[in-house]
Amino acid sequence: MVPVARPAPEPCRGRFAPSPTGPLHFGSLVAAMASYLEVRTRGGTWLVRMEDLDPPREVPGAADHILRTLAAFGMESDEPVLYQSRRLAAYEDSWQRLRETAGCFPCACSRATLRAAGSTLIGNEGPIYPGTCRRRPPPPGQPVAWRVPVPDVEISFTDAVQGPQRQNLAREVGDFVVRRRDGLFAYQLAVVVDDAFQGITHVVRGSDLLDSTPRQIYLQEQLGVAQPAWLHTPVATLPEGEKLSKQTGAQAVVANSASLHAALCFLGQPVPMELARAPLAELWDWALTHWQVTRIPRQLARPAPA
Repeated sequence: MVPVARPAPEPCRGRFAPSPTGPLHFGSLVAAMASYLEVRTRGGTWLVRMEDLDPPREVPGAADHILRTLAAFGMESDEPVLYQSRRLAAYEDSWQRLRETAGCFPCACSRATLRAAGSTLIGNEGPIYPGTCRRRPPPPGQPVAWRVPVPDVEISFTDAVQGPQRQNLAREVGDFVVRRRDGLFAYQLAVVVDDAFQGITHVVRGSDLLDSTPRQIYLQEQLGVAQPAWLHTPVATLPEGEKLSKQTGAQAVVANSASLHAALCFLGQPVPMELARAPLAELWDWALTHWQVTRIPRQLARPAPA
C-alpha cells in the first residue's frame, strides 16, 4: 500500500488587538496572555494590531504605553504592529464590495429614533434594527450610516471554551452597521478585513465579543475570506459585576510576575503559588509548558482578583 502524503498543517497565526483608549489593564492582560500562549504552544506567529479607528475615544500616547507594557511582560509582535488608522483604503474597498454584492444600504436611524418609532425588540446591544431604511431609503442629504442586510437564518460555530454557539442575525441583531454616520468604519468590518489580511487562523479574545462573532462570520462569508478558529475567555469584572475596562476606571497593570501569575490563575491554570515571585522568564517557561485550554472556566465573566 502506497502511503498518502498528508497536507502540512496550516501555520497558526493569532493576534492581540487592543484599542488605545488607555493603559493596559488586567482584563487586557488576560486577553493578550491567552492569545500569546495559545499561539506559542502551537508553534505559531503572534501579532499585535492597534485598533485605532475611533479618534474621539483614543488617549494620546496610549498605543505606545500598551506596546511598552506588553514588551515589559515579554510579549512582542513577531511582525510589525498593524495600525488600523493606516488601513482605511482596505476598509473602503471592502465596504464598496459589500454595497455591490451584499446590498449594503444607507440608514439615517439612530437608537433614539428607533425607540421613538416604537422599536421595542431589544437585543444584547440595544434595539434590534427593524429594517426601516431598508424598506424606505432616507431622503438625500441626511447623514447616514451603512448597514448590511441579514437573512433570517441561524449562524452557528463552536468556541474552544464557551462551546457551541448559535445566533439568528435577523431576529437577534438586525441589519448591522459597517460604516458609521460620522464616516468611520465600524469595528465589525475592520476586524474581518484585517484578520483576513494578516492570515489569522486563531482568534483568542474576551467573551464580551462572543455576540459579535456571528456578524463577523457573516461578513467573512460575504467577502469570501476564511473563518478562523474561535476562543473566547471569561472577561474580568469589578465586584459589582461590571466589566473591568478603561470606562469603569480600570488601573494600569504592573508588568511583573505577580500580575502574570494572577492572569494565569484567572484562566484556571494550576500555576504554583511560589512562581508569583519568580522571574518572568521562569513563569513564562511554566506557562508555555503547562498551558491547557480545557482548564479555562466556561464562564462569560469572572471577578478580577482584588
